[in-house]
Amino acid sequence: MGSCPIPISDYREIVLAHGSGGKLSQQLIQKIVVPQFRNELLEPLHDGAIFSVNGARLAFSTDSFVVSPIFFPGGDIGKLAVHGTVNDLSMCGARPLYLSAGFILEEGTSMEDFWRIVTSMRVAAGEAGVALVTGDTKVVDRGKADKIFINTSGIGVVPDGVDIAPGRARVGDKVILSGEIAVHGMAIMSVREGLEFETQIASDTAPLNRLVESILAAAPDVHVLRDPTRGGVTSALTEIAQTAKVGIRLNEAKIPISEEVKGACEILGLDPLYVANEGKLLAVVPAESASTALTAMRIHPLGSNAAIIGEVVADHPEFVTMKTRVGGTRVVDMLSGEQLPRIC
Repeated sequence: MGSCPIPISDYREIVLAHGSGGKLSQQLIQKIVVPQFRNELLEPLHDGAIFSVNGARLAFSTDSFVVSPIFFPGGDIGKLAVHGTVNDLSMCGARPLYLSAGFILEEGTSMEDFWRIVTSMRVAAGEAGVALVTGDTKVVDRGKADKIFINTSGIGVVPDGVDIAPGRARVGDKVILSGEIAVHGMAIMSVREGLEFETQIASDTAPLNRLVESILAAAPDVHVLRDPTRGGVTSALTEIAQTAKVGIRLNEAKIPISEEVKGACEILGLDPLYVANEGKLLAVVPAESASTALTAMRIHPLGSNAAIIGEVVADHPEFVTMKTRVGGTRVVDMLSGEQLPRIC
């Protein structure tokens, strides 16, 4: 069997930061999980596996949701679960078709709450144009979970000619962000911390499949798509830079963020670049297609605030840097701790 490849002196047990989507999550996956299951479909570490069956290219993805609280401004754990898997399939360039749902319910959970969540999932699936076709339910003892955890898996079809993967980022490509960052994370934290603002911060959770269809119709040569959920924008871009062995340079002044979210981050001492998003995407596209892709995104309601926020460069491979508003440059590394536990 061998010994654990993560030194005991580092971590004797799992900590919340191992679920952050940052460095510790990456370490957990790369050192413990991947070596046990290594194969050509797993190797790209994409948002889903892409494979062919009888000539059809399919994408398959799975995700689990443990958000606390289970109801929050703009959504709930059920809506989030449907959107999360629809979006992972979409980041593979796939058209999502079918989902499964696995529920882990804590004894004592309100039946009304479960009804609300299942109803929310039905509505979310309908809006995304997918069908929930199989699932499972388990109940654990009181105190052994936190009301409800949900796993969703999904399958979709990848259209001919679409080739989207983290390793396809190329020097000269532009990085486009579909809208304002850190909205979902701050919606959750505003509830947890009891923060009140002139305008309520509501989660940006949304199905991105129709937005992706619009982008690919206008610019089919997109190289990379990624939804910057856990770990935020910079963790997602760092993963892309590391996989493609390129550098990425951002321009802080171009990154869209609302004043309410910026203020909430300042109050809580959080960097919005590391805060989770649930209805935004990053697109890495060839420079000659960037304007076309950006226009297509801005026409769609979910991309109305889209902006080109950076570019892929040959310098500092595997690192992301950012030109700051004051004219300096700093490295923006992958999240190293846990800013926001239980965010999705």
